[in-house]
Amino acid sequence: MSDALVLITGGAGFIGSNLVDALLAKGYAVRVLDNLSTGKRSNLPLDNPRLQLLEGDVADAALVARAAVGATAVVHLAAVASVQASVDDPVSTHQSNFVGSLNVCEAMRQAGVKRVVFASSAAVYGNNGEDDSIDEQTAKAPLTPYASDKLASEHYFDFYRRQHGLEPVIFRFFNIFGPRQDPSSPYSGVISIFSERAQKGLPIAVFGDGEQTRDFMYVGDLVAVLVQAVEMAEAPLGAINVGWNRTTTLKQLLQALSEIIGSLPAVSYTEPRSGDIRHSRANNQRLAASFTLPEPTPLKVGLEKLLNQ
Repeated sequence: MSDALVLITGGAGFIGSNLVDALLAKGYAVRVLDNLSTGKRSNLPLDNPRLQLLEGDVADAALVARAAVGATAVVHLAAVASVQASVDDPVSTHQSNFVGSLNVCEAMRQAGVKRVVFASSAAVYGNNGEDDSIDEQTAKAPLTPYASDKLASEHYFDFYRRQHGLEPVIFRFFNIFGPRQDPSSPYSGVISIFSERAQKGLPIAVFGDGEQTRDFMYVGDLVAVLVQAVEMAEAPLGAINVGWNRTTTLKQLLQALSEIIGSLPAVSYTEPRSGDIRHSRANNQRLAASFTLPEPTPLKVGLEKLLNQ
């Protein structure tokens, strides 16, 4: 695959940069498009001659069109990956989270690129399915602009599949964690925020009572699936949940951190944030049917890798 070029939007970010490493290790050439608003140059092996970084925004249609030229596949990860940011500023986040997706569709049509892997989100389900694992047929009830933009993007990728022959693999990520997840952002994943504060001995604030649940997946396990999505001969139709069909409460997460570090700083509980979902667990039967899944990285093992990065 040494001649195959993969474009990764958001490739300097947490998930994207881990995927960059995996694709380079397999012999691919990689082009990253990232505005570096949350991604970091330091996440990328810029001395690798098979890696190219284009600094810019997916909201820039002309730039996305140039970035797609020569690619054999696109992995579209770029987004303002924050529910709260979309609530606070729906207009600007819409540019990245929806207009950026439409720009990717159109750039691929123009460049003749077929395969695209799209990072959608479990947020499209809203609070539906809270009492059981969520399958792909669960009613969609987006509670925020972020979730609405992700769901609308799914529909546009499907339109471009039917109208222009794109081959989208649409993944609804549940909760991904691991090295390079930036804890400095107030909108970052709960694991990276809790981990950093625990390491530094800083107080930890939990939004809610700590009994809310998430389906956590280690980023290395996700990357194994993303690589398969780039390489598979035929793209499965319809969106696919990405999770392990198992839940962890935030209190259990804190307990695991305590066991690794030795003790935790003070933990306080406050009101839930607007748009937060209480329970989330992925029914992953479609994922298991279409992909060879790695052995799940245990939560404590993944936490240790995050803490030791």
